[in-house]
Amino acid sequence: MQAFEASARYLSFTRAGQELHLSTSAVSRQISQLETFLGRRLFVREHNALRLTPAGETYAVDVRRMLELCTSVTSSLMARVVKSRLTVSCTAGVSTLWLAPRIGSFIDANPDVDLRIIVRDHFGVVSPAEYDVGVFYLRNAEVPGTHTHKLFDEEVFPVCSPAYANGRQLTPDELLSSTLLVLEDAERSWMSWHSWFERVGLERPTLNQTIIVNSYPLIVQLATHGKGVALGWNGVIDPLLEHGSLVRASDAHATMGGAYHITWPSERAETSAARRFRKWATAQAKGV
Repeated sequence: MQAFEASARYLSFTRAGQELHLSTSAVSRQISQLETFLGRRLFVREHNALRLTPAGETYAVDVRRMLELCTSVTSSLMARVVKSRLTVSCTAGVSTLWLAPRIGSFIDANPDVDLRIIVRDHFGVVSPAEYDVGVFYLRNAEVPGTHTHKLFDEEVFPVCSPAYANGRQLTPDELLSSTLLVLEDAERSWMSWHSWFERVGLERPTLNQTIIVNSYPLIVQLATHGKGVALGWNGVIDPLLEHGSLVRASDAHATMGGAYHITWPSERAETSAARRFRKWATAQAKGV
């Protein structure tokens, strides 16, 4: 059931296997055994693609609901014995740049909390059953089945190493001639360089020289080593600005109206540890 649910969610045996720590062939074999048992095809296997059959789509909804219920009642039972277990979910960028420099103060103040951190590409792939509280960028705070509390609004601006721009503040036109570090992100919830340039007044910009990376923490590392200019999100990038590893490359900034939020499932009782984390994260966002 877990192999099927993960495969249906990702439409990929490979990614399902990565999540479940199984080989692609092992996942494929389990799906074949399940289809044989049910006497129905659940997936249509095409060249380099996978899609659900109508029966598979219906089955996926019911199986996901069943697994979430199983996880919820199990977690509820365990919480009666271990009330301080806490699972925090966030993206790689938030975990590396915002959470890691700060989490020590939460751990020191809450020695009874058994903390677990899981990293997900974006909020859309997080199952409510797998986390207690999260820190995610959301363009729309109205998420079914989820409570949200805004930490700080989005402000996006270019950043680079102190030596890269020789202390100058570059104009948007000058930035177009720089090496731009581009995030390759299928989710597209974060602002791209094209969107940023358009929001600061340059229509249909042509990016002359780019380095494309699918990991935001790696983009930030490349920027600190003087390999180009990256887009930085306030709050998330602030520790590196305060440390001096990065500086603003331009006075120009933009927003798509999104914000970073604390999130937690609305259909599950909130634990004391989750409430303490929310209070702590809110204070951190306010600079307390």
